[in-house]
Amino acid sequence: MATLKDIATEAGVSLATVSRVLNDDPTLSVKEETKHRIFEIAEKLEYKTSSSKKAIQAKKLNHHFLAVYNYKQEAEVNDPYYLSIRHGIETQCDKLGIELTNCYDSDIPAISNKVTGVLLVGRSQPETIEKLTKLTDNLCYVDFSDNQSSFDSVDIDLARISKEVTDYFIQQGFERIGFIGGQDQPNSADIREIAFAEYGQLKGVVSLDDVYRGEFTSSSGYDLAKKMLAKSDFPRALFIASDSIAIGVLRALHEHGLNIPDDISLISVNDIPTAKFTFPSLSTVRIHSEMMGIQGVNLLVEKVRDGRALPLQVYVPSKLKLRGTTR
Repeated sequence: MATLKDIATEAGVSLATVSRVLNDDPTLSVKEETKHRIFEIAEKLEYKTSSSKKAIQAKKLNHHFLAVYNYKQEAEVNDPYYLSIRHGIETQCDKLGIELTNCYDSDIPAISNKVTGVLLVGRSQPETIEKLTKLTDNLCYVDFSDNQSSFDSVDIDLARISKEVTDYFIQQGFERIGFIGGQDQPNSADIREIAFAEYGQLKGVVSLDDVYRGEFTSSSGYDLAKKMLAKSDFPRALFIASDSIAIGVLRALHEHGLNIPDDISLISVNDIPTAKFTFPSLSTVRIHSEMMGIQGVNLLVEKVRDGRALPLQVYVPSKLKLRGTTR
């Protein structure tokens, strides 16, 4: 596992700076490019450490893939989960000798070389898809799926994760569980929130008054947690939609003087490298986000190679990692 010292050495900054960046310290004054470099290195070292196989040199496949990230590049700092997906895509393309062009916020560049495959990361607008299908019909969703689509997809079973976390808290004896999450589209709940609310209400442990929704950032998590704590009564178990949100929630809980996990427990989602360096360390559901990027590349290659017509849906595995924010 990568350590703070490893990250600090490669980034050329102090241990304290790395720790404060990874814990989203709002009092730290540091350039955005420095923050981005620290997150890049943390993710890179984590990926190198978790990979037990040496890269295999593959023959040139003469492919040119376009990766369309349906968010601004700054999102990779606010939530390194997205950074991990990109690293998976880039690593596999490099391994297979595939030319890759990245573009953000659905801003599709003019491309001279023929595109043989497109990776759509996140939810795409219909007009974006229409533009891309003029380049190639070999498209693959990553971190999104559509049962009505003819495209391949690599995604996570977020509904199952929500149920798993709810069941864990019930087994721990909690009779009231809250939720703090984000939204990809304005005024819309994501699958985690929907599944959690439906399943939790069925189990009798969730009230919609205990569901809070903002953005997938630590600052949003902080604000939502402060809103929750302002009430005289609040749940003592929390399901947090992402580690980035959870970092902000932790800060608010510490400021409120709560002892974690004795006074309040929480579980988040993603297991980004930062999750190990929070205080206490985050209990979270490990999602192999880099594997989503890798398998997206593999599906594009395999579809061309085999002439496959039927779309495939691939779900990457997840695992609950219990650490310091649960009893």
